Formats: sequence, C-alpha cells, structure tokens
Amino acid sequence: MKRKTFLFTLGLGLMMAGSLLTGCTKEGPAGKDGVDGAAGADGTDGTATCIECHSPEGIELAATQYELSKHMYGEAAFEEAGSTTCGPCHLSEAFKYVCTNNTPATFTLNTATNKYVNDYFVAPDAAYGEITCSTCHSALHTTYAVGDLALTTVAPVPMTMWGGAVTIDCQADGGRSNLCIKCHQPRPFTAGLADGQVIDYVGLANNPTAVFYDGDATGNKLRPAYRTHTHYGTAGAIFAGKGGVEFPGTAYTNSAHTTLASCQDCHMAPMQGKAGGHTFFAKGNFNGCNADGCHTGVDATSASLWTGPRADIKASLDALAAKLTINGVDILNRNPDAEHNLWAANTTNKYDGYLNIYDPITNPEGVANNPNGLFRNPAPSNSWSQAQKDFNLTLPKITLTNAQMGALINFQLCLRDYSQGIHNYKYTKALLQNSLAAL
Repeated sequence: MKRKTFLFTLGLGLMMAGSLLTGCTKEGPAGKDGVDGAAGADGTDGTATCIECHSPEGIELAATQYELSKHMYGEAAFEEAGSTTCGPCHLSEAFKYVCTNNTPATFTLNTATNKYVNDYFVAPDAAYGEITCSTCHSALHTTYAVGDLALTTVAPVPMTMWGGAVTIDCQADGGRSNLCIKCHQPRPFTAGLADGQVIDYVGLANNPTAVFYDGDATGNKLRPAYRTHTHYGTAGAIFAGKGGVEFPGTAYTNSAHTTLASCQDCHMAPMQGKAGGHTFFAKGNFNGCNADGCHTGVDATSASLWTGPRADIKASLDALAAKLTINGVDILNRNPDAEHNLWAANTTNKYDGYLNIYDPITNPEGVANNPNGLFRNPAPSNSWSQAQKDFNLTLPKITLTNAQMGALINFQLCLRDYSQGIHNYKYTKALLQNSLAAL
C-alpha cells in the first residue's frame, strides 16, 4: 500500500512540475505586418492554351483525316523495326534521329574491307516507332504553344542515291517539300561486286554502248536480281528534276511545279472525299490545282493538264519497256496483281519495275508468261531447293549495256513516281525520250 501511495504522489508531482514549466513560456506582442510584394503576372489559362491547337477544326480534325493516311495504317513501321538502314524513312524515332544529328548521305571507305559504306543510318536504340504527329512535328508539347507545330525539318536534302553529291532544295512555301522529300527519295544503286560505291550515272549516260553486266559475277559492278530497283520513293527526285540517268538529247527542264508549288499544295489541299488534308492523298482531289490562281477548272477530264500528259507518259513508258528486251524477252517484270503492284494501271503490260529474273522465293507466282522470272539468277539463294537451282541453270543469262541499265533506272523512276508526269511532266518526258534514243 505504501508503494502505491508513493507512485501516485510521484506522478502528481511530475504533472505539477510540467504545468509550472509550461506556464513560464510567454509570447511578446505581435510585430507590424510587412510590406506586400509586387503581384506576379497572371498565368495563361491551361485550357485556353490547349484549345489553340486541340480545337474541333484543328488537331482533332487533322487526326481524323490522318486515319486515312498510309503513314498511319501502313505496316512498314512493324516490318522495319530494328533496321538501322531502312529506319530513317520508315520509323518515327529514326527519322527524327537523322534530322537532329544531320546524318550525312555520304559513302565512306572502310579501309579494313576496302569497301564503301553508306553513312545514312541510325543508332540501334532509335530504330523504332510508327509514323505519328510527332514525326513531322517533333516539337509537339514542348512549349504548349502554336509554335510547337513547326516542321521537324525544311532543310535541303542531300540525296542518298547520289551519295550526298546532289542536293534537293525545293524552296516554295518555306521549303516544306523538303520534309516530304527527306523520305520520298530513291535509294542508291551500289557497286556491290566492286568497291560498294554508288553507281556512276554520268558514266552510264556518257558511254551507253559499254557493257555494264556481262552475265557473270566477275568483272562487273552490280549483279542484277529480281529486286534490283530504285525502291519506291521516287516522287521527290522527279518533282525536283534530279535523280535520273540523263542521256543526251531533249533538254532537261522542269515544269512550273518544281519552283512554284510544294508537295503540300496538292497532297494537303482542302478535303475532297477521302483525299486532301492530313490524308496526304491527292488522287481525285483537284482543289490544290485550282487554288491560289495556279489553274482554273482542272478536273479528271481536263485534256491539256490531266488526261493528255498522263496518256503521253503512259505511252512513253510502254515504248521504253518494249525496247528493254533481250532476244524478244522482257527485261522488266510483269505483275497484273493490282494489290501488290501499285503501278499496274500505269503501263499496258502492267510492269512493276522489278526485273524478269528467276527467283522462286520473292518473284510472285501465277503470271502466265513469267513463272518466277525468265532470266537466270546470277546468285541463287541457299534457301532454294536443288531442283530450283538446276532449273535456274536452264535459263538464259541476262546481260546489260550501260544504256539498258540507265534506261531501267529511268523507267523505274518514272513508273514509281506514280503521277504519270503530273509532278514534273517536262523532266519525266525528257528522261523517257532520251532513254529510248540511247537504246
């Protein structure tokens, strides 16, 4: 009992001591208020900034139009993901990489292999990405102002097909076409059997009768194959009036489009059906032709500005293809399948720009007069069966002069431009006419 009394007394004492200590702390009188600081500037209302772009008639509409663009629904971004060489044109992050780093289109000699290597490639960690808004407008959502819509590049474009020795600079509309041409340009032909340098187009034009390929692997610069071609992005070269094998003859001049128009004038004209705006399609949409005083009343029936030039270029392509034969056999490949041959309607015999060289793996089957190609493949693949390799040896060898090789390049350029001369009629016509004369 004594212990409990002691503890109670001790606890009560501590409480009283704490109370006394607390009571010893006193606050002095409040000081005077300080002077208020200057008011800061009002900030911009967040929704007001966003609505400058994200309005129903702005980005929201552009995004809806973009759903019709092949840039969006094409499969190239998946097929080419990881490719450091194809990436600059097919992959969003890769495209931005070459623009940011000003990656050159030159070829550099590798002294270890004594071969030239194309410098136009990207780092592996940038070789991915679908083409999106930020591909062409890479400053999106940096300042959250209208300036973020500036184009990723409008700089002149050194052509990779020429190893950077020739540059395209379309200056109309502030150089906007250069953004498109950065990707829509041909790939280079290289002397893979020699030093790997780009093929000398001037040499082809100046020595048309010389042998370019003699049917064997030795002593040649390039071994022809089914897919020996300029690739598909030839529109930029034709539009700019650069990129062909310029055989002598008709003077090489350009239509007014080259200096007075931009790609966007027609391919991003006000919508008509599913063409125009951010679809980037122009087919069937003549709003761009008839805008800003360029033309008047142009439509799909206009003889002088539409049907006439296209028919003329189609006839010239047909005539050149008829000359590109060896012992009566087409050098060019035919493919009537419009799903796989985008240019099937651009020539009477539905050429696709590939070569008529045997390849049971990549050359499409089912063409009655062209079962996988009618000329011998100089480099059979290890994936072929022995029977396929044996059959290949029964086919005639393909031989090419400089004139034939140059004419093939020009045919591919003009066919795959797709416009049938509308982009640049004068330059297209000169390439085809002079190629015919060289043959």
